[in-house]
Amino acid sequence: MGVYLDNAATSYPKPIEVAKSIYDFMINNGTSSGRGSYQKAMQSDFLVYETRKLIASLFNFNNPKNVIFTSNITESLNLALRGILKENDHVVTSSLEHNAVWRCLKTLEKDRNISITKVSADEKGYTNINDVKNCIKENTALVVFTHASNVLGTIQPIKEIGKLCRKNKIPFLVDAAQTAGAYPIDVEKENIDILAFTGHKSLLGPMGTGGLVINCNYNINPLKSGGTGGDSSYEYQPNYYPNKLEAGTLNVSGIVGLKEAINFINKETVEKIHDKEKELTKYALEELKKVKDIKIYGPKNNEDIVGVISFNIKNYKAEDVAHYLDTKHNIMVRAGLHCAPNAHDLINTKSIGTLRIGIGYFNEKEDINKLVTSLNNL
Repeated sequence: MGVYLDNAATSYPKPIEVAKSIYDFMINNGTSSGRGSYQKAMQSDFLVYETRKLIASLFNFNNPKNVIFTSNITESLNLALRGILKENDHVVTSSLEHNAVWRCLKTLEKDRNISITKVSADEKGYTNINDVKNCIKENTALVVFTHASNVLGTIQPIKEIGKLCRKNKIPFLVDAAQTAGAYPIDVEKENIDILAFTGHKSLLGPMGTGGLVINCNYNINPLKSGGTGGDSSYEYQPNYYPNKLEAGTLNVSGIVGLKEAINFINKETVEKIHDKEKELTKYALEELKKVKDIKIYGPKNNEDIVGVISFNIKNYKAEDVAHYLDTKHNIMVRAGLHCAPNAHDLINTKSIGTLRIGIGYFNEKEDINKLVTSLNNL
């Protein structure tokens, strides 16, 4: 396999239980959830609901019916943003957002005349809660923030922002793409109204899985309409969760894989996963400093970041270094803007991009050693 350091894009390898569960379901069941009363279909219903319960428990949430499944976190975020924001609304967001948020907001700016305020952050990716407070207006209908930057790794002050939103009765949407599964998240303690997650990153599940945890009573209009298996005589989507937001056949095989991935996480514990990745991130920061002519972006304190580190090597293009690492040393990293151009504006790399490593639970110090040795041999 070589050295895989692109876990910020998707985690690899997956726990073997994930692949086995998907195979077993597709060979021995393969039925749709919510579409039949025969035994195998009822078993699919059970597996889907059990996964909702596991996800709810993982984030200290007590209402599994408000766990909504989507195909990925991009759909989750589009569902929340398009489902909440109306004509002429105002939204507050960070300077670090992935295009899953930013492009959707810009489209809504054009289509619904919403106004967008980006909260300033420094070149390390730190956001000041007072700056968030100063951005709120009378017509602010939503605050949406990434939990951690996918470029700089910087963890945002989610709890404080959520508290501010609760005080002002504004829904708070959190993009947990880089944290769910690898960082403890408690939607109650951290004042999160809507949590968007993806299954294929640190939750260690398959691609094609994601969702929302809806911890509020704010109205979210459906992104799509269609069959739900029940209430078929209604001409409109049912007005209750999860059916309101889950039109069409669910990816049951993917959800089954996600179920086993979360079982694996629960067995290992999020705390253990977080501690290992945090220590490996600290080691990587220390070792990368030894590389000649390297510039590391973002915080140098592993307490303030998830396992994401961006850097450049003087006089080398990021994509050339990535190609060298891949073809000469079988080391897989990401080069470019990482679908987050606003974050690159902060560090003045929008025209050149960066190299990025994404550290996962299955990485070891030896992976970092191989990376550093290879970079020193450029």
